[in-house]
Amino acid sequence: MYTGIFSRWDLGYSAGGIWDIQPVGSGFTYDLVIHYSPALLGTTVESSIQVAIEDPLNNGQGFYTPYPQGTGTAQSDVDFVNHNITVRGLTDMGKFIITDASAPLPVELSSFVSMVNGNNVILNWATASETNNSGFDVERKDLKAGTHDVWNKVGNVAGNGTTTNGHSYSFTERNLASGNYGYRLKQIDLNGNFHYYNLSNEVSVGVPSEFELSQNYPNPFNPSTKISFALPKEGKVSLKIYDMTGKEVMTLVNEVKTAGYYSVSFNASSLSSGMYFYTLSADNYTATKKMMLIK
Repeated sequence: MYTGIFSRWDLGYSAGGIWDIQPVGSGFTYDLVIHYSPALLGTTVESSIQVAIEDPLNNGQGFYTPYPQGTGTAQSDVDFVNHNITVRGLTDMGKFIITDASAPLPVELSSFVSMVNGNNVILNWATASETNNSGFDVERKDLKAGTHDVWNKVGNVAGNGTTTNGHSYSFTERNLASGNYGYRLKQIDLNGNFHYYNLSNEVSVGVPSEFELSQNYPNPFNPSTKISFALPKEGKVSLKIYDMTGKEVMTLVNEVKTAGYYSVSFNASSLSSGMYFYTLSADNYTATKKMMLIK
């Protein structure tokens, strides 16, 4: 038996309102017990309360199939006195929520896909309908060992409130390092409640085919900017900053690097306003670009 203690609830989509339960082993049956507080149900109707499980294979990512009220197998047996819901005889685990028949998801997502252009990732998604949709936080995680469970917010796209019409959205994240990434949308409604939609595939940013030194961004800048470059193979790399007289004022990179995409921060808080140059040297490749510091 798995027992979940229900500590916070608001419309079925709050931070404490989703239980992601993954079993160890296989071939078992489970009894799931969730305790809830009536005072924290929000607009969820207690008399119709039930447990639902995410069912991406049959209904798409982020949609839930309810276990109807009852006392049999795979039914929501509600103890209204002690505020417990028991679902017996489960053979599958996953993501569970408490809901009722009148609490649909605030956003019906009809598609969520990705494209890669060099080291830029383009995400496109579409909704079939929206209810109180404030917008979407875009979150990314690096799938390399040691960081695959850490999600970071990388952007936000405004929603369209309440509408029965479909809307299309797009977000581009630029200058990523080579590697494999996961993405998800954190859909936030106007009350602050939220729900996650995961991209079904991994996003792979490969190795560049040629050397490249990009223009720094922002430019002009004060006092910091980023310089990006691409390496098609491993080797010794140097990235140096020079003033108008040709004097070297800073070394940003001076080491062996593997093939891939890189972005380096340059802080010029100790330098005077003016024109500066940065030079990338790697293998037989050398490139120089100029930038403007304005204080």
